[in-house]
Formats: sequence, structure tokens, C-alpha cells
Amino acid sequence: MTAKVHPVDERLPWPRLTTLGLQHVLVMYAGAVAVPLIVGRALKLAPEDVAFLISADLFTCGIATLIQSIGFPGVGIRLPVMMGVTFASVGPMLSIATTGDIGILGIYGAVIAAGIFGIVIAPFVSRLLPLFPPVVTGTIIMVIGISLMRVGINWAGGGLPTLTRVVDGERGAFPNPAYGQLGGLAIALFVLLAILALTRWGKGFVANVAVLLGIVAGCVLASVIGVMHFDKVAAAPWFGVVVPFHFGVPEFHLVPALTMCLVMIVVMIESLGMFLALGEMTGRHIDRAALTAGLRADGVGTLFGGIFNTFPYTSFSQNVGLVGVTGVRSRYVTAAGGVIMLALGLLPKMAAIVEAVPQVVLGGAGLVMFGMVAATGARILTAVDFRDNRFNLYVVAVSVGFGMIPQVAPNFFRNLPHALHPLLESGILLAAISAVLLNAFFNGVRSAEEAEREVAAAAAAAEHG
Repeated sequence: MTAKVHPVDERLPWPRLTTLGLQHVLVMYAGAVAVPLIVGRALKLAPEDVAFLISADLFTCGIATLIQSIGFPGVGIRLPVMMGVTFASVGPMLSIATTGDIGILGIYGAVIAAGIFGIVIAPFVSRLLPLFPPVVTGTIIMVIGISLMRVGINWAGGGLPTLTRVVDGERGAFPNPAYGQLGGLAIALFVLLAILALTRWGKGFVANVAVLLGIVAGCVLASVIGVMHFDKVAAAPWFGVVVPFHFGVPEFHLVPALTMCLVMIVVMIESLGMFLALGEMTGRHIDRAALTAGLRADGVGTLFGGIFNTFPYTSFSQNVGLVGVTGVRSRYVTAAGGVIMLALGLLPKMAAIVEAVPQVVLGGAGLVMFGMVAATGARILTAVDFRDNRFNLYVVAVSVGFGMIPQVAPNFFRNLPHALHPLLESGILLAAISAVLLNAFFNGVRSAEEAEREVAAAAAAAEHG
């Protein structure tokens, strides 16, 4: 008698495996390419460099997904998990890149440091769970979404509202004449309405990829009216290798490294919740060793991210939601998705198409994507007891206030030591530190078992990337 194979370990026929893997890729694709687009354009990189960032991101998504799904000794949760760049790292990375002469090489140094840090602390992260109950994680995720909304709004406006120029040897900010043009706003609105219509009336898979289909519809419209151009797409090669350290040798700075290590803790706590929720969903018991292996894969994926010119990685929870929708629990499906992502990373022409998407098209989708991140935080907070525990109101209120400081008052900390600016200019990190400390002050620290239950319940309700 042969032993019954657990659904997580089921090997499906190749045609079905490929189809289901492609479905996972399409669900996460818009979120996967958003971070390299945000960072690349914020750093004013050349279009071909932004396209390379997208290729590197897709390539490393594939590697990290294979590590997490297939698993190696001591590394990988071996569950149906798709890995992608976390939005939690965007704010801190932009603060790091725009501080002094740190730049993109300083980002990669901080990412590599965070990856190594994640590998080392993986066995101990579950012990930090009591510090991150839903009132803390919900607040952090909500601030992440609110912080990213500025990016989405500026995309919809067609860029930045002001341009920095040097006049008579002095740098100054001048209004951007291309910002807020009616044609661009109309395209962004069209994309937004298309996504909402597909979400409202689409069924099954169509509704799950509404954001991606909305972007495609926006690109068609932009092409018809002559806003989207394909010159660089035609010039891009069909095949290209993603080489390590494409932009140069990473630079290591203490404060940026510490900043990204703190981000890594938040990311790993979020991943831990996802693993617990996915274990319940798939019927696979997740013990402490499995959690450690999954979290260590987050660290390994982030380390590879720094080496292959991209950013910190985490489990994409919209794909966890897709597991629940389809009922397909095989980890080989997401492994197939990882192979597809890896292959896409080797096709520069595909990356050039993504880079060619006008900002106004991305703006309509960004309002949805980033708004959903904030809404997910609010959704997690609905499980928090505000009626009988008035302290939780103070935790959220004060932490959101700290998180908004860099958004509404960029010069608030101008007189503090310059070396601290990468930390102080990240509303996400300010909110995280504030929420952790205030929760410990007001509510104390709960037991590890109770914390695991709370985090798993919160993760089961979450659908963000």
C-alpha cells in the first residue's frame, strides 16, 4: 500500500501545473513590478536601468519563490508561497537613497546586511511575536499604505509636482508644467474605473487580476492617443542575463543597514503570520522548525536581492488568498510560478514594456494597490479591542501621527544629527517603533502562544503584498 500524498506535496500534470502557476504570476505581477518602478523613477535612473531593475526583480522573485516552495535543508517553508518585493521597504529605501551621497549602492549594501541579519535571527523571530500583536501590525501596514498613496497620486498626476533645477548656481524647486494635465488625469481615471468595473462584475480569475487588466486597458488607450511609445521596447533584446552587482559594488553604512534590519524584522513578523495562516488553509502542521526555515528563506531571498540588484523579499499574501480561492494546495504550483517569473526576468523586452507604461496609467492602478494596503491595515485593526481597552486607541493614534511626520513636515527633524535622517525620514519605521513601544507600555507583553494565535488570525484576514 502506498502512503497517501499530502495535497501540499501533490505533483500535478504539467499542463495544469503550468496554467495554475501562470495564474499565480498574473495575480502578483502588478505588485511585483511596482517597487522597482517606484525606486528606479524616484532615483531618476535611465529608462534602460529601470527596465533592468524590473528584470532583476522578476528574476529574483523566481529564485526566492523556488527556495521557499521547494525548500532546501533548513531553508524554505515548503508551502505554496509566491515571493515578491515588500512594500514595507519602499519608504526607508527612498529615504536612504536621497540622503547625502548614499544612493542606490547604499540601498544594496543595506539590503545585503538585512538579508544576512534575517538569516541569523530567523530562529528567534517567533519569540518577538508578543511585541507585534494586531494593534501593532495593523497600524504599521496602514501607515505603509498611507505613505505609498503619495506615490500613486503623483503617478496619476504625471510625475512630481515640482522639479529641482540649478539656476545661477542655486538649486531651487519649480512647478512641473506637465503635472496635473487633464489628459493624464483622464487616463488615470479610466484605469481606476476599469479596475473597479472588473472587480464589481468580473468573476473568479478575472476579478483576481483586475489591477493587471486595468493597466493593460490603460496602456491600450495610451497607445491609441499617442501617449505610450515603444521605441525602447523595439530596441531591447529578447534575452539578457541578470548579472550580480550591475550598478557597482554595494556600499555599507551603519544607519541605513540598521534601518533595513528593522524593516526586516517587521517583514518577517508579517511572513510568520502568513505561514501560520497558510498552514491552517492547507492542513499542513507548521512547527517551530518549519517557521524558522520559512523565515530563513526570507533572509536568503533578501540577500539574493541585494546581490542581484533588487530589494527585500516577503511572501505575497494575495497569492495566499488565491490558494484559498482555487483550493489547489500543491507547492509545486507556486514553484512553477517561480520558474515562470525567473524566465520573465531573462526577457529584457518584457521589462522594457513595463518600463514604457506611462506614469498616469500606473497612477490609476496605484491608487487601488496602495489604498488596499492601507485598507488591509484597517481591516486587521477591526479585530482589535477598542471598546474595552482604550489604551489601543492611543497606540494607533500616536503611532499614525508619528508615521505622518515625514509626509506632512519633511523638515521636522532637520536639526537632529544628519546620520539619523534615513531613520527619521521613514514614517513607516517611526510608526513601527512607536507602536511597539506604546503597546508594550500600555498592554504589556503577551505569551508566545497567544501571540501566535492573534497573528495567524490577523494574517488570515489580510490580502496585501
